[in-house]
Amino acid sequence: MSGYAVAQPFHLAFPVHDLQAARAFYGGLLGCPEGRSSPDWIDFNLFGHQIVAHLAPDEAGHRQTSKVDGDNVPVRHFGVVLDLPDWQKMADVLKAAGTEFVIEPHIRFKGEVGEQATMFFLDPSGNALEFKAFADPSRLFAK
Repeated sequence: MSGYAVAQPFHLAFPVHDLQAARAFYGGLLGCPEGRSSPDWIDFNLFGHQIVAHLAPDEAGHRQTSKVDGDNVPVRHFGVVLDLPDWQKMADVLKAAGTEFVIEPHIRFKGEVGEQATMFFLDPSGNALEFKAFADPSRLFAK
């Protein structure tokens, strides 16, 4: 958007069914440092972005998918764009932990402008996450 300063970290609040499970997943497996918390929510630092797990069991989980390059992508998802070495490192960590992928780590849109490494997995509450990377980060918004 023109006329605005450089973007700051984003903030995302999302529902979970169990805060201790969220703490183990986001803080433990993904390595997100924990910030403030209460009996009803926990702040995490997801690669410099503020995400907040709110205890709301009836709201958690993804429900719909959409076709993208042959994959059934969870419509409601969030994640980060990493550089390729960090993306591979995260894929290796998740595989070693026995993570069940919704969409296995692979390259999407091969040979096209939007070629990217991507993977989808669920947190313990069924919320979908996508981590992706581009060989050329300037292609993130390329048409």
